[in-house]
Amino acid sequence: MKHLFRAALNWTSNKNQKEPVSRSTKSHQIKIEGKPILNVSAAKAFKGDPCLYNPEDLLLSSLVSCHMMSYLYVCSQNGIEVLEYSDNAEATLEVNPDGSGRFVEAILHPKVKISNSDQIELALKLHQKANQLCFIANSCNFPVLHEASCEFFTI
Repeated sequence: MKHLFRAALNWTSNKNQKEPVSRSTKSHQIKIEGKPILNVSAAKAFKGDPCLYNPEDLLLSSLVSCHMMSYLYVCSQNGIEVLEYSDNAEATLEVNPDGSGRFVEAILHPKVKISNSDQIELALKLHQKANQLCFIANSCNFPVLHEASCEFFTI
């Protein structure tokens, strides 16, 4: 089974604008049918607009979001009721002297609260299964690590 995703990118130079060329030339818009326009720039470190999302932010955001959805799926398959889920992930980008670069690692820090204290060990193990199912993690050519925590939470 295959699914096709589409995105349209629009960029315009700023020859007649007051912004410095180095900043505004990196800003652009991504349009996905039926969704709000996403304003994107380069990361601040690469002379982009620090107020806008950048491709690096979006890659890490995709990874975190996809892992959570995969994790909630495997928990539901194993009868684990997840009450809360949060993550403060980080990813390391290395830039080479020639200007090329790549992510070399991402570390997710999922914090999960579940309703049954007897399932904490299983809930922690299921992050590995979620990573195996995660579409985005499976598309990355760098390690995606998990430093997860889980606790019991009464309703």
